[in-house]
Amino acid sequence: MNDDDLSLNDVEQQPPPKKGLLNRLRAYFMAGILITAPMSITIYLAWMFITFVDSKVTPLIPYKYNPESYFPYTIPGLGLLVLVVGLILIGAVTAGFMGRFFQRIWDGVMDNVPVLRGIYKALKQVLETVLAQQSSAFREAVLVEYPRRGMWVIAFITGKTEGEVQAITEQEVINLFVPTTPNPTSGFLIFVAKKDIVRLSMNVEDALKMVISGGLVTPPDERSKTEQAKALARVHSTEGEARQ
Repeated sequence: MNDDDLSLNDVEQQPPPKKGLLNRLRAYFMAGILITAPMSITIYLAWMFITFVDSKVTPLIPYKYNPESYFPYTIPGLGLLVLVVGLILIGAVTAGFMGRFFQRIWDGVMDNVPVLRGIYKALKQVLETVLAQQSSAFREAVLVEYPRRGMWVIAFITGKTEGEVQAITEQEVINLFVPTTPNPTSGFLIFVAKKDIVRLSMNVEDALKMVISGGLVTPPDERSKTEQAKALARVHSTEGEARQ
């Protein structure tokens, strides 16, 4: 064994260099941010929401029924609790015969208001669609080529296209909502042929995380190797048809 071999072995056996004090402090600092930032921001946003609801609802409670009238301090979440209980009671009342009767009267009144009737009907239809237990709106994430071939975006199925839009298209199309980053509450409504939609195995929550983070948070691919190969083959087949 020559001197070169000895020197090489010595280098390989040497322990990795230790991190300096500043590097370790920096690593601890970043770890602290990763732990406390999501927790702090979540608590802060929840507190802002509770405070906002309390400021609007609590003053509406009659003085003698308001617990804060008998305490020297405010009760956080009181307004939110009253709001939840109130919505439950309203839902229980409207589920009966008299509730449906008054609902029909209110709908009839709104039908005669020129400007507000369009807003009222649109909001009512959207909420009924989204909140319905059997609704498929926003319950499946897909991939679609948008705004042109070769560029892919995450979208959410909001329903099957019907009416005039479906009648004048040659193929069966699906309603898709394409959210923007980092604010997914805004976006675009597009109508895409059903065959051009690539369905994702990730759930809506993981897809939203990816959209909000701008791709920084990427959920792992939990599909089997066979499913991954089939999906890749479908994508290549679609791209080949587009080039022809």
